[in-house]
Amino acid sequence: MQIYLDYSATTPPCGAAIDGLQSVLRDQWGNPSSLHHWGQRSALILETARQQVATLVGAEPTEIVFTAGGTEADNLAILGIAQGYDQPQHLIVSAVEHSAVAEPARWLESQGWQVTWLGVDGLGRVNPSDLQGAIQPNTALISVIYGQSEVGTVQPIAELGAIARSAGVPFHTDAVQVAGRLPLDLQTLPVDLLSLSSHKIYGPQGAGALYVRSGLTLQPGLRGGGQERGLRSGTQAVATLAGFGAAAAVAAVGLSGEQGRLAALRDRLFQLLADEPSLRPTGDRHHRLPHHVSFCWHSPDPPRLTGKTLVHHLNLAGIGISAGSACNSGKTMASPVLLAMGYDSVHALGGIRLTLGSSTTAADIDWTALVLRQVIHRLSQW
Repeated sequence: MQIYLDYSATTPPCGAAIDGLQSVLRDQWGNPSSLHHWGQRSALILETARQQVATLVGAEPTEIVFTAGGTEADNLAILGIAQGYDQPQHLIVSAVEHSAVAEPARWLESQGWQVTWLGVDGLGRVNPSDLQGAIQPNTALISVIYGQSEVGTVQPIAELGAIARSAGVPFHTDAVQVAGRLPLDLQTLPVDLLSLSSHKIYGPQGAGALYVRSGLTLQPGLRGGGQERGLRSGTQAVATLAGFGAAAAVAAVGLSGEQGRLAALRDRLFQLLADEPSLRPTGDRHHRLPHHVSFCWHSPDPPRLTGKTLVHHLNLAGIGISAGSACNSGKTMASPVLLAMGYDSVHALGGIRLTLGSSTTAADIDWTALVLRQVIHRLSQW
């Protein structure tokens, strides 16, 4: 029995995405910047995908800039603002950001920028009053992740964005884990920049997007032919983006039903493991991604056994989970997110994440809970 529970790392491409990608590769492979028939067919496919992605998040198509993924979108947002200044300014980011935001922020810090790492509570939530108090006259950008990929906590983005807007500071959020799982309406949400990733919504890997609110000025991430409004030069990957658009269209139609289904399965898994003493739930249970279950494992010998130990043993049993973010799960180090939430350096090695998706069933949840208990019991006898 094979059970995949790592949908926050990547999702399998849906049928519509595969069909869209294959169709372009086979029959509509023109360069969308070319003026002839072949190019214009590709340009139409590209703009259709842009419309589909824009519809998913309630944006205008002209506000969607295609990138090669969520990491590039985050970098374009952070560095695109920063490079508009001649002198270092002030940046605010939360202490629980994905590395795609945290690393550019650290690089800016090394270049003389002042960076405020906004703290969180034990559930991983930012206090809006802390953001209010952190804003300075030279604050150039605020970036707070929407849904945290390791612990599932959803931030009060509307409130945080409103604070930023009232101060006249651009506000960015990484919504890679939120899109397709919770409703997004950028017509009303006070956000100026928002990052998306195709392969988190059942599209192909290698595509993403940055929403850039009309009127906001960014410096280009790549310079060259001037594609993507001059912000991301280079011939667009039309086939991959067609798959991204198709996946976005599917997600927009099925979002409400899938959100409720996943949340019910999520709560079922939490409940089945509620009396397991070695598992401590992490993140906010009420303000939470609908597909996300996470724990800190208090192993019998913490320096020797980590969350990765559980990942390896469940993999042997045919169940795929992860130890924190997929971008960092190959490293044996305490989770910066759990450390920011107040966990000590030993227990911050014990984080595990089980994320659910389109193929997850109640039977999968029940079997996973049973196997996880058995693995924990066996390891406790070591």
